[in-house]
Amino acid sequence: MKKKKALVLGATGQDGSYMIDLLLKKNYEVHGLYRKSSVGNTSNIDHLIYENKIFNKRFFLHKGDLLDTVSLNNIINSTNPNEIYNFADQDHVGWSYEIPSYSFRTTALSVIEIFEILRKNKKKIKYFQPISSNIFGETNNFKQNEKTVPEPNSIYALAKTTALYASKMYSKVYNLHICGAIFYNHESPKRHIDYVSKKIVQNVCEILHGKRKYIYLGNIKSKIDWGYAKEYVEYAWKIMQKKKPDFYVIGTGKNNSVEYFVKKCFEYVGLNYKNHIKIDKNLFRPSKTRNLLADTSKAKKDLNFKIQTNLDDLIKIMMDDELKKYNG
Repeated sequence: MKKKKALVLGATGQDGSYMIDLLLKKNYEVHGLYRKSSVGNTSNIDHLIYENKIFNKRFFLHKGDLLDTVSLNNIINSTNPNEIYNFADQDHVGWSYEIPSYSFRTTALSVIEIFEILRKNKKKIKYFQPISSNIFGETNNFKQNEKTVPEPNSIYALAKTTALYASKMYSKVYNLHICGAIFYNHESPKRHIDYVSKKIVQNVCEILHGKRKYIYLGNIKSKIDWGYAKEYVEYAWKIMQKKKPDFYVIGTGKNNSVEYFVKKCFEYVGLNYKNHIKIDKNLFRPSKTRNLLADTSKAKKDLNFKIQTNLDDLIKIMMDDELKKYNG
């Protein structure tokens, strides 16, 4: 049987790098796209780049940009993948307030450009598009599922809503195999410091080792449906393998506050969080997103979806990884 080929957009990011690891384990030939600005920031895939038996034999890197249609077209044509996973976008809600036009182009318009390439290509390439639970920002529904109407309240959420509707339209009108997941917050040691989970973990370890006294946070009462990114990309692959393209809500279905996350991180190293936390009103988001909670009934039925890693387990994984940096 011929080896499957996959193209992963956003190869250096959290989800993209986990997806590359998974596909290599499944014996794919994997091609990764990364931006010029990510060159030199390949820590999430360095273990593959420095592995002579894998790099440029089973795993290949290509420079490109979501906003450069020519480079995207060239890479898709030259690699000729069976599957494309798009984990590349401007995926930070906070940043989207600062750079709205860029955020929208990168997260929504680039997706339409890819669909146009696939439409004109005439090849049967399967495509996976992740969507953020932030699309439900203003919802009144206690839990959200695939039928919940998006109510975005940030540029990022608006862009992801556009990407969702574009995916469904191109799939229906042009018969393209476009599937995806509405992912709730998912974290890991590979998270960037710009995200509150990683910021907390890193700051707690710095406080433990005397590098700082306090951690500054915004609204610690915010509740988040937190999962483990490594698990979530496994379901992205499962969704891609289904004969009929579809979208699924992927989350834990459980909410925990930012305060709980902080408390548990400090407890892990024997400290009381109340002695080290400062609330900074400047860190509150301009628009308040409701407490979002995943209804994964459809994924449980169709994908046998089950969470393996609870939040306490995830905190342990992230803390252990960060603490390793101080052990020689």
